Amino acid sequence: MTFATAPARRLVVLGAGLAVAAAVLGAPPAAAAAPPEGAYWHTRAVMTRLHPWQFGSKQDPYSLVERQVSERWTTPDGRSWYGYRDLGTLPATEKDKKAWQRDGSPAKWGKSIDGKVVKLSTEPAKGHVAPMRGERRQFHLAGQWLTYDEVQRLPADPNKLKDWLSRAGQVGEIPAARLGDWVTSTLPQLLYDLPAPKEVRAAAYQALLTSPKVRQAGAAKDTLGRPGTAVVIDESNGEGKKRTDVTMTLIIDTGRMVLLSRDQLVEIQDKAFPGKSYSETLTDVGWTDAQPAVPALP
Repeated sequence: MTFATAPARRLVVLGAGLAVAAAVLGAPPAAAAAPPEGAYWHTRAVMTRLHPWQFGSKQDPYSLVERQVSERWTTPDGRSWYGYRDLGTLPATEKDKKAWQRDGSPAKWGKSIDGKVVKLSTEPAKGHVAPMRGERRQFHLAGQWLTYDEVQRLPADPNKLKDWLSRAGQVGEIPAARLGDWVTSTLPQLLYDLPAPKEVRAAAYQALLTSPKVRQAGAAKDTLGRPGTAVVIDESNGEGKKRTDVTMTLIIDTGRMVLLSRDQLVEIQDKAFPGKSYSETLTDVGWTDAQPAVPALP
């Protein structure tokens, strides 16, 4: 397994023939390579996000919540399909619902209170599904493109996994001052996005808990009522008027070692920033033989 000399985003642009680094990964103990358990590695996620603008009138405003579902199917040789569907926009709270009703219960919105142009509807969209083109038929992790077998051979030891990710970040020219935070933000990807063995996912979970900005928050349930363990990642940037606080709460099924949900709260000067905050529930993570299709309604 070698490290590419450029981040993944450049590999996509430059295409095949790009030189790779001579530094080959060592051979740390890793989970035994296992054959795929299905035709596709599949994830399905339902996201809700508070719209950053308000609607109605300045005297009686209300907020809306946007909802989407997305799915991805990836074969062991790295071919991928992506499905997406808007689920419709609804008032955010009971208070917002009453203001929406006073506004005539509109089913569509074309402008916000401040005149910003939008295209929102209470009705779900038809959705779409299509193959993802322009990729290298491999799995993307830490700015690198890995084959299925290389994903299976990722380190199953927390310290060795963090070391591998750190070296990948150095190759990708992540600044040294940001490297630790970058590794922390990359580790959760192994809990849902790649068909990594359970031992590797467990190593990612344990490595996450050793990060200084991560804290365990005990037993929790996701929006579907599924039990798991909450893990909170706190990040702050800037000072004074430029201070931004980001809190990411993960709920992890520590039996299967997969991510159940993640909620991101962004605050600027202690005030919520709706456009960057969201709640996402991963309803499916794992192997499937079901063919790619337009995402069904929840």
